[in-house]
Amino acid sequence: MLQSLGALYVIITSGLTGLAHGLSTFQWPNPQLAYADKMLYESTLGLLAQGCPPRDNSTVPAQWLRIAYHDMSTHDVDDGTGGLDASIQFELDRPQNIGQGMVDSLDDFRNFVAGAPFLGTADTIALGAIFALAGCGGPVIPFSAGRVDATEAGPETVPEPQQDLASHTEAFRRQGFTPTEMIGLVACGHTLGGVRQVDFPLVVTDTEDFLQTFDTTTNFDNAVVSEYLQNTTQNILVVGPNVTTRSDFRIFSSDGNVTMQSFLSSDTFNETCGNLIERMINTVPNGVTLTQPISEPFDYVVSEPLFSYRNGTMSMATTLRIVNPSDNPSRTVTMLWADRQGSSCSSTGCTSPSTGFVQVFLGLIGDIQGLTADRYAFNATINATTSISKFWFEINENDGSDPVIVDNGGSSFAIGQDSVFIDNSRSEFVIFSSSLINYQKVVMAVRGDASSSVSITTFDPHTNTSTPPYLPTIITTNLQVDNSNPAEGEFTFFTANVSSTVTFLNISGNIGGVSYTQENFDMTVVDFPFVSISQ
Repeated sequence: MLQSLGALYVIITSGLTGLAHGLSTFQWPNPQLAYADKMLYESTLGLLAQGCPPRDNSTVPAQWLRIAYHDMSTHDVDDGTGGLDASIQFELDRPQNIGQGMVDSLDDFRNFVAGAPFLGTADTIALGAIFALAGCGGPVIPFSAGRVDATEAGPETVPEPQQDLASHTEAFRRQGFTPTEMIGLVACGHTLGGVRQVDFPLVVTDTEDFLQTFDTTTNFDNAVVSEYLQNTTQNILVVGPNVTTRSDFRIFSSDGNVTMQSFLSSDTFNETCGNLIERMINTVPNGVTLTQPISEPFDYVVSEPLFSYRNGTMSMATTLRIVNPSDNPSRTVTMLWADRQGSSCSSTGCTSPSTGFVQVFLGLIGDIQGLTADRYAFNATINATTSISKFWFEINENDGSDPVIVDNGGSSFAIGQDSVFIDNSRSEFVIFSSSLINYQKVVMAVRGDASSSVSITTFDPHTNTSTPPYLPTIITTNLQVDNSNPAEGEFTFFTANVSSTVTFLNISGNIGGVSYTQENFDMTVVDFPFVSISQ
């Protein structure tokens, strides 16, 4: 017998608008889409690109856009290999990938990687390109998740400035772009950043020039086009002293400037760039399937339910995020649930009103789109014997309109099993007062005796490596009986210590010959009590 409980995500399936809201086939649980929405709209990664901030005389967004293209450029449409797959981590020793910005970008991203099947390094690089454009005033590109991280380097196929036009045209063809699209992609990419003298001394020959920018503006705009057409450009790949490395000139002029002339329209430039760069970041190896694009946050999102057991009573804490809520102080939001026996609750279910709400900042993209959100909290007391089988929500504006029911398209949010779960109140986040080495003491509640067994497989995106490649740490640990938490009621408690940076874990338990699992438990939402230990 195998019972399971997945990570929680919810979408109401009626009355939704917009591309993301049109995912009619999307059904909870789907931790991949849940985390994609979270990273696109609630992570702080986008804030690192907001306002097009400078770094090394260039900008952070310019570096993020460069690494995305260089990672993608291993793609070969003829055999379906390569693409945006994080192989760049293994390719930094190549001349075409030289530059401190590459390492700095991977350092930026490593703190936001959750891991497959949620958000690996390749997905995070793609997100970086989206934030790069938006942070510098460019178009907002939808995000599709699901890229698979490579485990080795790809071919050395990044175009280089000294190559001739035929070589560049063939390189872009292999990547899936026509000659016209090549012109557009180069212009779109070179509206940001420039060329560093220390990295490309054959291009920037003046040793006193730290960096030669492609145009005179910092933001994402068509100045790189207008300055080229007006012969006022400072783009060193157009007018540099080394004729051999004037690759932008050869590319831009390859169709008699027809394409560049069309880019004098800012609307045309932005629309073209948005489409091309979206295609660029969605270029993946054959066999990799991306999610449908997310262009707006989902209307309703439920966080991972957190369970606890004490004194014969279970509690379940969760939250419901509501996007673009009206300013209605009379609104009430209630969580309802049904038990496993149907004997202790009325026909309408058990109820728990929200304990309050907080406003949610929807990040760089949400701010651009003018979106707001509130997150309502719930903490339900549940009879441990009859337990809980499913839950749902009711949003009532108390203005005479019908309440909105958020119930996973009519199927509610089923709790697959309640026999093996992380006890949120007994677990601890341990802090050493004189050390930076912290950890989480995970306490597992098991509805059985000490003969039961339980193990966890943890995903930690962080490693002790100080330079790329940054590969995740995946560890399977057998838990031991927790003597500091004696058995109580039907439950025995098991424990193990895990890294403070673990993002997700899978749980496996065996009680009296019956197996239980919980996959993709989101450790980024736990609310463990903090415990400080002096050393």
